Amino acid sequence: MPAAATHADHEEEVLDIDQILGDAKSRLTPEQQAWLGAKENSIVRGDLQTQKIQLYDELAGFWRDTARVFEPYIYYLGEKSKLENSEKNLTFAAHLYLRQLKTVEQHALQVWMANQAAGLFRQALELNPANDSSRVGLGSCYIFGASGASSPMEGIQKILEVVNEHPDNIYGQFMLGYGGIMTGQYDKAAERLLTVTRADPDNSEAVFLLAEAYERNGDNAKAAEWYEKGKRFVQNPELLTEIDKRIKALK
Repeated sequence: MPAAATHADHEEEVLDIDQILGDAKSRLTPEQQAWLGAKENSIVRGDLQTQKIQLYDELAGFWRDTARVFEPYIYYLGEKSKLENSEKNLTFAAHLYLRQLKTVEQHALQVWMANQAAGLFRQALELNPANDSSRVGLGSCYIFGASGASSPMEGIQKILEVVNEHPDNIYGQFMLGYGGIMTGQYDKAAERLLTVTRADPDNSEAVFLLAEAYERNGDNAKAAEWYEKGKRFVQNPELLTEIDKRIKALK
């Protein structure tokens, strides 16, 4: 059951890719570490860009398929996309970051991922400034703490620019709802998320976020109603039990 974390006071933490890779490598077998070390040092003179694209593709594949660690995988996928300078590949990697970071509990890691996604969206927007999905994506990165904006509200304003132009942009409406919960604007969040659920009734994330928005805003009856609606998306018996307990507590 997804939940949007509100912006609270966080100690200023900074993560960089060296720390992330170092932690991931420490969990590899000696054989995997040896293969990885040789691969990382395999660049030779010549067409460095072509070699790097190939290398980053292999490293991304290793972290995805062999090591099964997300952060190095998406990092190398993103670096490869930057060198290719393809809007399609840049936005694919950026949206992958954005989807994953919503599941991350460590604030510093979430901010690192938001910054990585923001860089990819910016490069994609240089290629196609009119891409509304990328505009919403970049604004969403600012909501999650990416540098380049003075506050999460600036990210919300960037998304609003798109939604005001195109009210039927459901991705933008959803992220405004998500951002509204994160910034404590629960009534506005509920309004946006209602729009999403009307257009896309099977959007389970929007349904549960709407229930959360109502709950945080003190509207227990509507919160219980939407948690009840969300049960149809849940197969896990333990999670269903927890939802039933939450509904009972709201009544």
